[in-house]
Amino acid sequence: MANSRARETTEAIERLYVSMRHLFYRGFFKPSGVSGESLRNLLKIINPEIYGTMNVPNKIELDGLLYVLDRLPEGIEECAFVHLTSDEGFDKGSFEPIVPKKRRRNCYRIDESQMNIEVLLGRSEIYDILTHLTFLYIEADKIRNLAFLQDETGEPKRSWTIIEEVAKGEKKFSRKEKEVALIHLSSLLGRTFDETLTAYNNFGDDKNPDRLFKIIYHLGKASNDDYKQIREREVHFSAILKERVGHHYFGEKWAANVKKVLGDNDLLNRPLHIISANMHSVKNMIFANAALKHKTKKEVDYSLYEEISSSKDLRDKVLDYAIEKGMIYIDDNSGSNIDVQLIDLSKTDLSNSPFSGISYKGNDVIMVFDYAFGEQAFEIMDELLRPFEYGGNTYTMNVKSVSIMGKAGILTGEKGDIMIPTSHIFEGTADNYPFENALKLEDFQDDELRAFEGSMLTVLGTSLQNKDILSYFMNSSWKTVGLEMEGAHYQKAIQIASMIRKHIEGELFVCYAYYASDNPLETGSTLSSGGLGLTGVKPTYLITLRILEKIFNSSKVAKTKK
Repeated sequence: MANSRARETTEAIERLYVSMRHLFYRGFFKPSGVSGESLRNLLKIINPEIYGTMNVPNKIELDGLLYVLDRLPEGIEECAFVHLTSDEGFDKGSFEPIVPKKRRRNCYRIDESQMNIEVLLGRSEIYDILTHLTFLYIEADKIRNLAFLQDETGEPKRSWTIIEEVAKGEKKFSRKEKEVALIHLSSLLGRTFDETLTAYNNFGDDKNPDRLFKIIYHLGKASNDDYKQIREREVHFSAILKERVGHHYFGEKWAANVKKVLGDNDLLNRPLHIISANMHSVKNMIFANAALKHKTKKEVDYSLYEEISSSKDLRDKVLDYAIEKGMIYIDDNSGSNIDVQLIDLSKTDLSNSPFSGISYKGNDVIMVFDYAFGEQAFEIMDELLRPFEYGGNTYTMNVKSVSIMGKAGILTGEKGDIMIPTSHIFEGTADNYPFENALKLEDFQDDELRAFEGSMLTVLGTSLQNKDILSYFMNSSWKTVGLEMEGAHYQKAIQIASMIRKHIEGELFVCYAYYASDNPLETGSTLSSGGLGLTGVKPTYLITLRILEKIFNSSKVAKTKK
């Protein structure tokens, strides 16, 4: 039965992506039309864990709603028209960019009814946005069905009238009146008063305390206007976006700029170690002790990194010191939203760092670049590994290692644990990537942290996974330990560059490791339940420590055969 449900889910995911790709090339669709209904039905079949009670018609999913709205522009619930565009010069006008809390993308409120969302990261970003919008439309239609009488009059219920009054903000409510309104809101949402009060506090802030009321009101109103054909909701894709997607438009500009900086600083011929990670852990491990004049008897003082994570002043101090000591920071303006740090190890003093016991002597360069998103990982890595023309000469990238670290969903453990992949399984395809990982399970024998070794599932979207399909991959002979969105894309680019196109000369080693940001198989531990906070500091820095040790001791590392 479980296998049958997993198969049904897999088929629905594949059909959903085919449908999304078709609608993208068609150029538009209506959420209430045949195409929009098809997307909603497929998402309901998949029933992702992250969207909780989406399939319960008399209950509004509040955690999933907060998760989605943190990744979409503020005010989108008010807009009947959503336009997905490329970078088309909106910043040259008087429009103020709106940046979602949990996604690095510029969005623009064009007028009262239209929101434009810039898509610069490729198909994965389009799928991500469309999946979240589809969930939003499902919840909006549920709100409409719960708010309005389902007869010929279509009159709103009493609770809806009170919610509308709070949302419009035309009257000042006393605390008692606000609590009465919350009781009516909880009745409409199908939630307890306690759940609604918690959501009210999670959604709101000092500037906009009644945000939950406004979101519920505008979602229900937009759905009702669509239902009555007063103003139909539409999603459009611009011609420029359709022209650029899949052609490495932004990735090519990003890679060319990075290589130019390498050339300008006489680093093109140097042995290069590429790390896809965050913008703090490598920098802090190499420079923080010296920057903050911090002495420790321990090999690694994780409390120092927790302190830095909590203080902008300390972060700025470490960054300024690192730049003073020769680190080059490339603030990306290509549209890829991926910043870069270049560290010339020939100029770097490791004596006051966790690596003081390593007798490193060399002129290698470490390149750290920020996280990519889904398919963008292939675009970025493929362009980065290509030969490069500089000063009339063609240079082959002298890559010695590629390391990928980041957060992922875990299946066999819990938040904060570590996953060491032995292969990447690409969901929905027959493209699977085994590789020799220079990081091993024995590198992470720590009393406080647990580590798991096995295959990793590279998914088309983290917000589309449910327990059936994930349990199948974990319990079957796949023996999958976790899921993420970039691993197979990175490995595909590495193998193409090293084994097929011969863009990389010589041998290189790869390091892959992830720390668990969530467990989609555990209720209350999905991505919609919140982030790791400082819990993520130790696994992040332990992985960083092991990667840097492999680089500094690279002459002792068993090389991966091409």
